[in-house]
Amino acid sequence: MALDRTDVDKIAHLARLAVPEQTKDRLANDLSKILALMEQMGTVDTAGVEPMAHPLHMTQRLRPDQASEVDQRAHFQAIAPQTENGLYLVPKVIE
Repeated sequence: MALDRTDVDKIAHLARLAVPEQTKDRLANDLSKILALMEQMGTVDTAGVEPMAHPLHMTQRLRPDQASEVDQRAHFQAIAPQTENGLYLVPKVIE
């Protein structure tokens, strides 16, 4: 799919971009090459290829899940202005 200057004008308008006149031909050529690559990639048989979330087969290293502070929930609940069933009550701000 080959694009021309009018296509670049339409795309720039939709993207709300100001494109200088002297670069429109180069952009049309670059965008045409990108679309041609996408068409070429669309013809590749991907049957049997498992989708991946990341190109590297790695797992994220995680630190051990352990408490780093003393539980002070009861203390904070006791000094809160209003609580009910372990929840903090606050004024309604959105109607």
